[in-house]
Amino acid sequence: MSETIYTVTGMTCDHCVRSVTEEVGKIAGVTGVRVDLPTGAVTVVSAEEPAVADVRAAVEEAGYELTA
Repeated sequence: MSETIYTVTGMTCDHCVRSVTEEVGKIAGVTGVRVDLPTGAVTVVSAEEPAVADVRAAVEEAGYELTA
């Protein structure tokens, strides 16, 4: 099991959290997503660490930006 933390900017409310959680959760192999709104930290739990490009694409689909 892999846990990877990314930083997402632009999230301001619970709707933002739900959007990012939903999109990142669609990535193959992802079993869990936790979003900390105040810090912008997004923790992705998966069998294997997902490709950063996949996480970036999911975050951008939700309307936000992956910064780290």
